[in-house]
Amino acid sequence: MRTDVHISPGSGGDWRDHAARYALLPLRIFLGVTFVYAGLDKLTDSAFMKDSGAGSVGDMMRTVRDSSAVPALVDLALKNPPGFGYAIALGELAVGIGTLLGLLTRLAALGGALISLSLWLTVSWASDPYYYGNDLAYLMAWLPLVLAGAPLLSLDALLRSRHRRRTGGYR
Repeated sequence: MRTDVHISPGSGGDWRDHAARYALLPLRIFLGVTFVYAGLDKLTDSAFMKDSGAGSVGDMMRTVRDSSAVPALVDLALKNPPGFGYAIALGELAVGIGTLLGLLTRLAALGGALISLSLWLTVSWASDPYYYGNDLAYLMAWLPLVLAGAPLLSLDALLRSRHRRRTGGYR
């Protein structure tokens, strides 16, 4: 059983080695597109950014307050629901763009994980059984990118490569 998956640039390797190198790319694309879409969807939804009313962030927070794992977090959001809505939407947009471009990928993935964690502990905490709440699955999906970053097809990799060429060394 082989456990090594690293291939030096220009080396042969079999299809499993190549597949392993690109294994995180579909996850990165999915999470990036999903978070960009979620952020844009919130920013363009006139009902969402309101304190109250059908589909508003304020009503959603009031609905989940008593069933959340961290009611204090919901109370914080309820101090200014539109501000919280904009913070979530802009955070999702920044995380999605960073993830798609592969720019500061670990930081973007950590941001995505924190957004997913906060939504799991508040909005989807009461899901029964727990696996019906999609925020927990998103939290787990972010973790490989927090750990590995975007070593291929990313601005992070391009910047790392340029730095190596300038300094003549490897890190």
